[in-house]
Amino acid sequence: MDVVVFAKALYKVLREHEDALSESLASGGARDFEQYKQTVGEIRGLNFAVSNLKALLEKTADDVEDTLRS
Repeated sequence: MDVVVFAKALYKVLREHEDALSESLASGGARDFEQYKQTVGEIRGLNFAVSNLKALLEKTADDVEDTLRS
C-alpha cells in the first residue's frame, strides 16, 4: 500500500471518529462530567492528529507538484 493512500485512509478514519464523538457530546451522550472531560480530551487529541496529518498530506502534494513542474 502506498504511504499516501494509507495516510488518506487514516485521515478519513480519524475524522469520522472525531465527528462521531462530537455528535455524541452534542446530543448529551456523556454520562457524567468525567466522561465529558474524557471525550473532550479525545476529540482534542484526534483534532491534533488530523491537523498534523492534513499538513503532511498537503506538503506531500506540494512536493509532488514541485517535482512535476521541474
